Amino acid sequence: MRVAIGQLWQETNTFNPRPTTRQDFEDFGVLHGDELVEKMADTNELGAFIQSLRNWPNAPEIVGLVRLPAWPSGTATRETFDWIRGEIVGSLQWVGKVDGVLLALHGAMVAEGVPDVEGEVLRAVRAQIGPNVPLVATLDLHANVTRLMAEYADALVLFHTAPHIDVFETGERGAEVLRRILLEGARPKMQMVKLPIVAPVECANSQDPNSVSFGLRERLQELERLPGVLTAGLATVQPWLDIPELGTAVIVATDGDAATVDELANQLATHVWESRHRYMPRLTEPTDAVRDAFQTPGLVVLSDPADATTSGAPGDSNQLLNELLKYDWQRQVLVPLVSPEIVEQARQVANGATIKVEVGGQRDPYSHPRTLNVEKVREFAGRFVISGHLARNLAIDMGDCVVLSHGHIFLLVTSRSGAHFAPEFFRTGGFDPFADGVVIAKSPCGFRAAYAPHAALIHVVRAPGCAQPDFWNLPYHNIPRPLWPWDADCEWQGTGFRR
Repeated sequence: MRVAIGQLWQETNTFNPRPTTRQDFEDFGVLHGDELVEKMADTNELGAFIQSLRNWPNAPEIVGLVRLPAWPSGTATRETFDWIRGEIVGSLQWVGKVDGVLLALHGAMVAEGVPDVEGEVLRAVRAQIGPNVPLVATLDLHANVTRLMAEYADALVLFHTAPHIDVFETGERGAEVLRRILLEGARPKMQMVKLPIVAPVECANSQDPNSVSFGLRERLQELERLPGVLTAGLATVQPWLDIPELGTAVIVATDGDAATVDELANQLATHVWESRHRYMPRLTEPTDAVRDAFQTPGLVVLSDPADATTSGAPGDSNQLLNELLKYDWQRQVLVPLVSPEIVEQARQVANGATIKVEVGGQRDPYSHPRTLNVEKVREFAGRFVISGHLARNLAIDMGDCVVLSHGHIFLLVTSRSGAHFAPEFFRTGGFDPFADGVVIAKSPCGFRAAYAPHAALIHVVRAPGCAQPDFWNLPYHNIPRPLWPWDADCEWQGTGFRR
């Protein structure tokens, strides 16, 4: 028996003007064939696929296809999409006949003229392997699940947690679904119910007992423990996608039981619909957030969701920095920033030199550059491994980086976008992120997995940006209407699609 595995991972923010290109994937680390199996054996969904398959009785041959990862950013070019599809289809043609396929997808990638990249990829894979080879795909909780995706996959298996601390476990669940199909003869019946909801992500903390997501996570896990259920998932969608089929989706798959899958999916969807108002975030104005940070001893974390690099924003907003500069800080303030131009400028001078830089607004269309005199502290390589939110043993490379200081405000400037929230990033730059001080986390919710146990105060800050939490104020033109929260009187008709 031969099982093929592969990955396509990129979350698009269509409001970020910077396009995603092939080079972004190459920078993160494209892998093919045996190299994929060797290097990813303990990392994220691919690692879970590999370890799970090796534990099957009469373990199958694991066939590596291709790993295509890129950090969240703007819409991919059409050329990039054509390359991605060609890589995946070409790898399937190269390896020949397989008995099953496991794909680790994100589920929210958009390319020029292609609003549903993963749907098109699944269609291309199905065309290559035929109708009888089982195809199982894992998805991020913030996937935009489409009819095309549900039509061509036998089962879609979603993360249950936000922060995403079950990435590896989701891979295990996906492999288990494929095992039940191949070894036990399961016949998946999958129901997708699409809801006219786009849920803000800031309050969707599945680990917080006070959050609506906590109870929903427990319900999904209860469903998956039922004997006939293969998988149950809720995709509350990446909000910053201006595309025609945007919306929340409920996915349930059972072993051949069409009536049960319809009932369970619609019960779950009804609960999500009735709970939608609990997703609305509590936001703090920048003036109030920074004032509180200045007055509060201990670790203060200010979430900057509008410029969250985990949400595909550019990473060089100075909205919060402008407010921070109004105070005379006597403890460390850590501010991450994406700017290859500043990195290159700073590398031309010695440590301790003072330079004048233009901070912010080069990539972020909602900021204006600010001239700032800073001292170069040091250079560092932005390479580290993260585990926790988004990852298990995931290697990150944010390129050449520098630390610049303006008093006790330290700018950690990177050449590439990346994990501008991770404690490992700040440690690589030479700082203790849990020390008495202020950390700006470019993340709307996931940062809580690392910082909540240490923080004296956390504020989620309201500011304009490509990933702003009040996203309904951004200029959408292609989304379906009516849609909540844009339309307060939006109604749901209770319809779904069953494969």
